[in-house]
Amino acid sequence: MPRQEVLNEIKTAEEEAEEIIAEAEADAEDRIAEARSEAEEIRETAEADAEAAATERLEEAREEIETRREEILEEGEETREALVEEAQDRLDEAVDLAIDRFEEAVNAQT
Repeated sequence: MPRQEVLNEIKTAEEEAEEIIAEAEADAEDRIAEARSEAEEIRETAEADAEAAATERLEEAREEIETRREEILEEGEETREALVEEAQDRLDEAVDLAIDRFEEAVNAQT
């Protein structure tokens, strides 16, 4: 094979190698861009999921608080009713005692 032909084949092989390298680099850049895009989508999805979970937990906590609030109000109403009943009983006793003492005072004067 003549020398010029060998040099041409070497040059052709080098050009093909450069094309292969350029294509591989472009492919690698494309894959990296796709991977970054996919990673961003995953991050956004995870962030949205976390936000949804936080919102759900907050709503659950609000419901728990409202339930407990209702229980406390009910307990307070029961306590209030018991205190009113006790006060009424004591008022009745006080009135009876006052009447008894008044009658004793009236009877003592007669």
